[in-house]
Amino acid sequence: MSRTPRTRPQQSRSRQSRPGKQGRTSAAPQTLLRRLLHQDKNDPWAVKLLPRIVFGIAAAYTLFALASQSGSSFVAVATLIVLGIVVWLLRRRVQLLLALASTTIAAALTGYFSAAGDAARWNTGAAVSGQAVFGYWALAGMALLGAWMVKQHPGRRGVTVLLADVILVIASVVGMFLPEAGVPLGFLGVIGVLALRGSSAKAVAVRARRAFGRLRPRKATDPADS
Repeated sequence: MSRTPRTRPQQSRSRQSRPGKQGRTSAAPQTLLRRLLHQDKNDPWAVKLLPRIVFGIAAAYTLFALASQSGSSFVAVATLIVLGIVVWLLRRRVQLLLALASTTIAAALTGYFSAAGDAARWNTGAAVSGQAVFGYWALAGMALLGAWMVKQHPGRRGVTVLLADVILVIASVVGMFLPEAGVPLGFLGVIGVLALRGSSAKAVAVRARRAFGRLRPRKATDPADS
């Protein structure tokens, strides 16, 4: 009777070849380091990576030097780092990035205009300024949430928030001269923008077109009627 050959020598050979593979994987970082230090012109990876490492180290040292000067500079540097991370994470979501930037700028401008109006009048307390500023900030947040709460938004959501924030800034300028009319005017403006840019306004427009189309006199297609 014929016996089948044993496969143990093959297994031993495969086991002996495994340390060679591990040596290759351990030698991979060394080859990458050699490529980086050699700076061959035909190697675009090494040529592009070295300047990035140098500029990254220089930027990190500059930020560390600025942040170590005082507490306010540390807060400013930390804020810039957080903003940079947020912008990098939202680089593909342009509308959300536009809405967040518009809301931040609108909050800063409305706070400045309300404080400048109170400083020019000299007859109102700080509580009135605080109430006006919180009212503008609440309206800016309402515009941001209102643009993203609608499931089917006909236009761009970031543009909707931008228009609402522009109206808020205009309302804060009006509030410098008429303090009682600033926040209500901003509220009406934000509601109007959300209504006009939302899906409800589109549905109302479609229904209005259908209604006007039914009310129009039909053209005579039969020659007997003409």
